[in-house]
Amino acid sequence: MNLNQLNIKQVNSLLKNKEISAMDLYEASRKRTEEVDGTMKAFITTSFEEAKEQVKSAQEKIDKKEDSLLTAIPYSLKDNLSTGGIKTTCGSKMLENYIPIFDATAVTRLHGHAPLMMGKVNLDEFAMGASTENSAFFTSRNPFDPDFVPGGSSGGSATSVAAGEVLFSLGSDTGGSVRQPAAFCGLVGLKPTYGRISRYGLVAFASSLDQIGILTKNVEDSAIVLQAIAGKDEMDSTSSRVEVQDYLGCLNSEMRGKKIGVIRELVEGPVAPFVKKSVMDAVKVFEDMGCECEFVDLKHIVHSISTYYIIAPSEASSNLSRFDGIKYGYRTSDYENLEDLYVRTRSEGFGEEVKRRILLGTFALSSGYYDQYYNKALKVRTLIKQDFEKAFSKFDLLLSPTAPGTAFRVGEKTSDPISLYLEDLCTVPVSLAGLPAVSIPCGLEKGLPLGLQLISNYFEEALLLSAAKAFEDATEHHKYVKQLEFK
Repeated sequence: MNLNQLNIKQVNSLLKNKEISAMDLYEASRKRTEEVDGTMKAFITTSFEEAKEQVKSAQEKIDKKEDSLLTAIPYSLKDNLSTGGIKTTCGSKMLENYIPIFDATAVTRLHGHAPLMMGKVNLDEFAMGASTENSAFFTSRNPFDPDFVPGGSSGGSATSVAAGEVLFSLGSDTGGSVRQPAAFCGLVGLKPTYGRISRYGLVAFASSLDQIGILTKNVEDSAIVLQAIAGKDEMDSTSSRVEVQDYLGCLNSEMRGKKIGVIRELVEGPVAPFVKKSVMDAVKVFEDMGCECEFVDLKHIVHSISTYYIIAPSEASSNLSRFDGIKYGYRTSDYENLEDLYVRTRSEGFGEEVKRRILLGTFALSSGYYDQYYNKALKVRTLIKQDFEKAFSKFDLLLSPTAPGTAFRVGEKTSDPISLYLEDLCTVPVSLAGLPAVSIPCGLEKGLPLGLQLISNYFEEALLLSAAKAFEDATEHHKYVKQLEFK
């Protein structure tokens, strides 16, 4: 069985018709992972034994006709989502041997459907990066060409789905960490509205920006997974009480009369010419469906990168202060006093990029600079948010590239952190505003996928996914990942 050729609904149909069993799915996922992960390097920790135990309960649900679309579906988790009894490393030496005693809420909600959790996948350390090259363990590879990165920070999630090891993966998106890997790996990457999915059990990077996201091979699969994990959680005060819709049932390919704003600053900004062409080709697809498309100016989003790289590191500086070598996590073996313990533990336990962001954030929050940097960044964030709100008073959806180019070669940008930060050019504005967005495949350039970003107003994921489904139905781009061949 080739999982790369199947989606969640197809697998569910095969299960219901008894053409395959839950054990068949487990074996297919395990075998595929064992065959290709030596090259792809998606998984930090496999949980094959735990998944094998889940097979029994999944099959019982199917036999009793108590199953859902997610029952027995193999999936992976980004390794910054807490899993009780299974290591959660955050891609860091600091948490290399940390085993939580609880599951994240999103994981608990998935467990209610009895899918098969095949393991924890790679990421840039503490989700800080755009290539997975900042992982303390290894760099994940792009299934379209292993010489290229899969994106980040949810690179392992994207790799595991695109390589056919699992059918879906949960990642996290702070400034684009689900959408950009989806674009690089030819997948659908959904970042819901901030507060749509509980963050309880997601190891914090930047608390006002972090959101759990979903990577799948098609739009329907994203709707299915979102339905399962969205909703209010009393363990997360920032999760929303807005009613969860029937996202799969709401999918509607009828787009006639919808107004779509094409974000001028992102389409005509510093993006590759082939990216602009692919986006304008996508605009033509929507116009052929009967949509009204026109350019819209969001004048403050040109400040998004500088705003994000003040706010996010500042919150990271605060959130990562808990890793001091005292209660849990890595502790240096050689120290002279308490202060030396702190300094050596954090110097040895954190990687270079994490230390860089902690220093940036600490500086921005320090006395004399708080108003000059952090407070000013918060004000600009409000202006960016207002630009989006003004645009949504006129348009149903907004459209842009997901990334300024295709995936880049492993090692190509490691010596230039700023060039990596600019990979977030198109995704960061959405995160600062807390809006939902989805990246969908929209073309190939020299054999590497391109991503189109669609953005909707707050909690309008049903409209967002419907527009993505309409584009998917009208094009063949989502089929690239099915055509991947592995030796």
